[in-house]
Formats: sequence, structure tokens, C-alpha cells
Amino acid sequence: MKFGQSQYLYLLWLIPVLIGFYVYAYKKRTKLLERFAASGLIQRLISEVSLKRKRFKTVLLVLGVISLILAAAGPKYGFRWQEIKRRGIDIVIAIDTSKSMLSEDVKPNRLERAKFAVKELLPLLEGDRIGLVAFAGTAFTQCPLTLDYSAFVLSLDRIDTDIIPRGGTAISRAISAALKAFPTKEKKHKALILITDGEDHEGDPIKMAQAADKQGLKIYTVGIGTTSGELIPITDEQGNKIYLKDQSGRVVKTRLDAQTLRTIALKTKGAYVRATNTEFGLDKIYSQKIAKIEKKELQSKLQKRYEERYSLPLLFALGFILLEMLISERRKQQ
Repeated sequence: MKFGQSQYLYLLWLIPVLIGFYVYAYKKRTKLLERFAASGLIQRLISEVSLKRKRFKTVLLVLGVISLILAAAGPKYGFRWQEIKRRGIDIVIAIDTSKSMLSEDVKPNRLERAKFAVKELLPLLEGDRIGLVAFAGTAFTQCPLTLDYSAFVLSLDRIDTDIIPRGGTAISRAISAALKAFPTKEKKHKALILITDGEDHEGDPIKMAQAADKQGLKIYTVGIGTTSGELIPITDEQGNKIYLKDQSGRVVKTRLDAQTLRTIALKTKGAYVRATNTEFGLDKIYSQKIAKIEKKELQSKLQKRYEERYSLPLLFALGFILLEMLISERRKQQ
């Protein structure tokens, strides 16, 4: 026997309270009668009332309340095996981990804001598998496609700007790594979310986007940063906050390359959004675009389905309460 709403079982503590109330009410009523009438008169007043019937009615009422509580708790007894099919799509999220993602034009910085936005996306997923690619000067799969969102979050938390020693931003390598993360033979049921400032320092991301389109991959790009540019804060060996400089000693400014990201999305029939402090855009990408992609069966398993048995205690409850209402407290006439 199982209970689907076991929290209602705690209401059973009301039963001794109910019984105590009836005992108290009976004694209180007796004392009030003794105060206002002589004992002989009291006996004549209650001579037609059957104490056995009153107690029996009380028992019926208590049994009715118990049955109602058991019915509300959702008793389940017996089970059958049912095949549960899980449908969804494959989503890989590629996050830029280059030094430019330390810029603070999006608070607290670009990288941390991106990680927070990805975590906010997870509750929206409905059976979709999700994977993670980290990229800077090169790219690798940080988390393979999985239905275990907790494991995905652990991988996401490990991402920082030191995870890839090679500097720079190679968007083409990120797309290539994402393609390898998907099942090779499939040409649909998949999407790539690319989060970056778009400043590509090597490779040909547009050409790689065209290759991705041929394999049925839709790329949704999220541009993070400002087109006017922002300094890149780093910490020196003494722990002081300084700004990143190039080999010539000039302070480096990182700028959002929105045009490249729009073109990548356009080539794969995806979409581009600009992330801001107030709205990152991943929820819109998923609900308006990705959620409409044709889903596939990702998992099939047998699961126990317990049979609901609340109707029986509910029937008893109604029977006890109706019987209590129909039984009279008066003695049978001799």
C-alpha cells in the first residue's frame, strides 16, 4: 500500500482531538443539566435518548472522518508496468571562455552572466538532452549530451577563463566541436546555442556555419557585450586589478561583432539575439525557436504505475456519514 498524498495522513491526529471533544461536550452538557434541573427531572428528560445509540453515532462519525482522510491521502495498491517514452531534441551550448569574457559591460562579467542564464534555461527543457562545449583559441566538449541536468550544471560550474590555455576566440572550432558532440548520422532534432562576443581571431566561422547547415544543425547565436568596446580586467601576481594589454603595451578593448553572429545564424536558419543586463534571451530562443524543432525519442523505459484506490475509503466515508445521519438517538418503543 502506498499513498500518493501522504501529507494528509498527518490529519489523523485530529481523531483523538475529535474524540476528546465529544467526551468534553458530553460532560459539559451533563453539568449544565444538573445546574438547571433536579436529578429526577433530568432522568425523565433524557429517558427517551439512547446512550448506546449516541455512542454508536459518534463512532460512525469518527470512522467517516478517518475514511475521508485516507481517501484524501490517495491510497495506491497493486501496479502495472507501463512503457514511458521520453521525447526531445539535442542541444549543445558553446560558451566563449576567452579573456574577453571577463569584461564587465554585462554584470558581474560576461562569462558569469552567461553561466547564470544557461542555468535559468534548464527548467524550460522538456526531456531534451543537453551538452556543453567550452572554447577560446581551441574548443573541446566539457559535457557530452545528457539527460542528467545535475551533471551538466557541475560541468558548467567548472568553466572559467583558465580552462583553455590557448588564448583567442575560435568560433569555427566551437562549431566543429559541437558537430562532433551530436549523433553523426542525424540531420535534424539538434541545435547549437553559441554564446560569445563574436570577435573571431582565427578560422572561418561563416564557412564552418555552412558546413553545419549541410548537416542539419541550426545555430542560435547570443551576442554578449557592447559594440563600443570594453576593457578586460585581470588580476596581476600581486592580486591587483589591472587591464589586459597587448604585446605593444596598449590596453585591449573587446567589441561585440554582431554582424558575424547574425551571419552564422542566418546561414543555418537559426536566430541571433543580443544579451543585456536585464534580458539574456535564452528563454526566447528556446520557447520561440528551439522548442518548435521536431523532437525524437530519446529514452524508453518501463515504469511501475500504481492503481489508485481512493474510491473505496471515500465510499466507506459516505456510508458512515449517511448512516450516522439516519440513525436516531431515541430509544426503540417497547
